[in-house]
Amino acid sequence: MHEFVVSALRRFPSELAALYATIPSAYAAWAPPSWEGIPSEKFTAIEQICHVRDIEIDGYQLRLRRLLEEDNPLLVSIDSERVARERGYPDAPVEQIFETFREAPERTARTIAGLTDSQWQRRGVFEGYGPVTVTGLVHYLCSHDQQHLAGLHWLLGKMASEAKAAKLSSVIPAQAGIQAPPLCKDALDSRLRGKDGF
Repeated sequence: MHEFVVSALRRFPSELAALYATIPSAYAAWAPPSWEGIPSEKFTAIEQICHVRDIEIDGYQLRLRRLLEEDNPLLVSIDSERVARERGYPDAPVEQIFETFREAPERTARTIAGLTDSQWQRRGVFEGYGPVTVTGLVHYLCSHDQQHLAGLHWLLGKMASEAKAAKLSSVIPAQAGIQAPPLCKDALDSRLRGKDGF
């Protein structure tokens, strides 16, 4: 079981990068008209990857160290929306985000790969979750990773639906010389050229 979660952590950066690469650059900070149904926090695509980076480094890596070094520590939750505002997520350079994040899960994986059976059972209290062991915390981290892959997939679905709606509603106005809606114009232009970015 431990080998499985170590492998999952090591795979995640490439899975995240591959999925993010399918998002048109014009849509990096795009927000849908409604967030209803999103399986993650209400973050745009660029905010999703910034959040994943910061929660891994400032959240789970710190919690893991405290569980291993302290007796029954209280592991605090992070106000993700406040962090997003303070760190300017929408303006973050994508290459730098992935460069920083690519190393983080590998550090986590190396730490947990060398744990003894007794270390896996060390306990603390995770704010919002209750009592937690090292094993439980690592599963929560893997769950968080998958949650944000799902969030990006959800955003891609919304983007595709918006672009399709824009195409249907804008073809006739465009032929009449009316400008397409600014939000979807780039995606619409690429779709009409047969280069669907979604």
